Amino acid sequence: MYVDSHCHLSFPELHARVPEIRAAMARAGVDRALCICTTLEEFDTVHALATAHDNFWATVGVHPDNEDVQEPTLDDLARRAALPRIVAIGETGLDYYRQEGDLEWQRERFRTHIRAARETGKPLVIHTRSAADDTLRIMRDERAADVGGVMHCFTETWDVAQGALDLGFHISFSGIVTFKNATALKDVAQRVPLERMLIETDSPYLAPVPYRGKRNEPAYVPHVAQEIARLRDVPVATVAQATSDNFFQLFRIDPNVH
Repeated sequence: MYVDSHCHLSFPELHARVPEIRAAMARAGVDRALCICTTLEEFDTVHALATAHDNFWATVGVHPDNEDVQEPTLDDLARRAALPRIVAIGETGLDYYRQEGDLEWQRERFRTHIRAARETGKPLVIHTRSAADDTLRIMRDERAADVGGVMHCFTETWDVAQGALDLGFHISFSGIVTFKNATALKDVAQRVPLERMLIETDSPYLAPVPYRGKRNEPAYVPHVAQEIARLRDVPVATVAQATSDNFFQLFRIDPNVH
């Protein structure tokens, strides 16, 4: 059994194909998935996926890349986090790769999400790109360690991973770890403790080898586990079991109840 800890099934290229996607998941042994929210405008669609399907859960958050959207208040996030099958706050964080100029608005948005997580007791789903120092600094400043969470689609160095691990966070690997040129990330995947690791697709993006360049979907997450198992010289079942157990524990989901 595998769990896709981060996917975007509300996005148009996947939402229309949910029955087909679920059938492919079943064939691939992908038992559960976490549907990630990236705007408040999108939230109702994301939440509906989780309430309509007993093996989906959802989050509430506003992605750092999104500018011309409703800016979330602490109350906006907390009220939605209290709804059934909402298990985390995010996707949140910092992304300096695509944005230019004064990005204080991103940092303030990130702080709001961490405060909402602490108020609700929900873990965080954190995105960081070209902003690792500020991401970890704000996590420390706002006491993100009080709630924990996951650094999703991790692409940073071992030092950054260690900083997140020290704060009690999990590290999640996507299809990028299967790419031939991702040598530094492969090293991180060998070093992160199995008990602090998750796997994900981030679909519809970043399809793993052998589907690289194609539209990604949750059924492909076993390829991520297979590469991590190869790197660590352990059976793939070991990675599948550990990452699934970690998912249930982190997001406080009973594995025996759908």
